[in-house]
Amino acid sequence: MKRARLGNDLDVTAIGLGSAPLGGLFSAVSDADAEATLAAGWSAGIRFFDTAPLYGFGLAEQRLGAFLRQQPRESYAISTKVGRLLRAPGDATIEDDHYKDAPALRPQFDFSYDGVMRSVEESLVRLGLDRVDVLLVHDPDDHYEDAVSGAFRALVRLRDDGTVKAIGSGMNQSEMLTRFAEAVPVDCFLLAGRYTLLDQGALDALFPVCVAKNIRILLGGIYNSGILANPHAGAKFNYEDADAALVARALALDALCRKHGTELKAAALQFCMAHPAVTVAVMGARNAAEVADNIAMSERAVPQAFWQELRAKNLVDARAPLPGGA
Repeated sequence: MKRARLGNDLDVTAIGLGSAPLGGLFSAVSDADAEATLAAGWSAGIRFFDTAPLYGFGLAEQRLGAFLRQQPRESYAISTKVGRLLRAPGDATIEDDHYKDAPALRPQFDFSYDGVMRSVEESLVRLGLDRVDVLLVHDPDDHYEDAVSGAFRALVRLRDDGTVKAIGSGMNQSEMLTRFAEAVPVDCFLLAGRYTLLDQGALDALFPVCVAKNIRILLGGIYNSGILANPHAGAKFNYEDADAALVARALALDALCRKHGTELKAAALQFCMAHPAVTVAVMGARNAAEVADNIAMSERAVPQAFWQELRAKNLVDARAPLPGGA
């Protein structure tokens, strides 16, 4: 599998496996299916895995760690996140009902220096590993100052002393990531859902500054929570039910794909990877079949005529580069 570089000393596969679905996002996943999903990713050549304490309130980290402990440590890279500590429900500060059959823990925000250090230690316990490779500040939307003065100060120290190889932030918005790019010496960002066939907001400011500063983009949410995988009324967009206008746009994109004999998922994935700022596509999966499908979509032929008509009909931002230079 094609490889890419994060930070100064970290090579990863250009497709990574995201573990939010393995934490029971939207619907429960059995231990057996989680293990089969990870095994399928490994067999396909994926060697970069992303997780977070939030995903299943520790369940995704536990499942990922159980699998990765069986593999040679130098053969893969793993990222996890900070900013949420898992505590007893009575001590939690965040209500989140997206994860099903999760442990009886709940997250509480903590973007302080000490909180981040505790978060890393607790993640390593859940993973059963002695280190992770990438640390990301997780969705600090209402905590910019705490993230800069506390969380990132901790992450810079951990990178400087060699504990981790790359640092950054993971968010569902591009505006604050742009501010971080100007304020903090980061290596990468995980951007979820804000550079897709339905949303190219990252082109305005984030991607230009990342290209200028050599900050790598890990791109998640490529199918926008499912609407670009299976557009229909009631499909999810940004973790919630999509409105009618978004469903209509997704259906129009799907119709154009069908006209040109290709699949919407293939077009969605390959569109994202055509931008020079994008280094890794982080693809979630809840079973082995979804892993195989993600790999297949990265390789499926998408005719140049499709990209040309996509451009001609102004279905994407004119600034967005398209595969093959269409």
